[in-house]
Amino acid sequence: MLSNIPLNLEKVKKEDLDKEILRAGMIAELDAINLYEQMAAMTGNKNIKKVLLDITKEEKTHMGEFQTLLLSLDKEQKKELEEGKKEVDELIK
Repeated sequence: MLSNIPLNLEKVKKEDLDKEILRAGMIAELDAINLYEQMAAMTGNKNIKKVLLDITKEEKTHMGEFQTLLLSLDKEQKKELEEGKKEVDELIK
């Protein structure tokens, strides 16, 4: 199922607009990754599977691009992402 991105931009503060745009882009990329991986798993055609998985890799790169931009704009998000990584590292050691 594809996400429903709420885009009532009139309610977004001007200083938060770029962050919201980047988050919407991230949501779209995650949806694309999920969709293409599911379709690749369903097809029996090796060429279609190969192309879908290649496109999936590109979408993951796009996700990284959006995330990099978001983390440069949202210092709280960057801090909390680092905190999340620490928590996982501690839990799985």
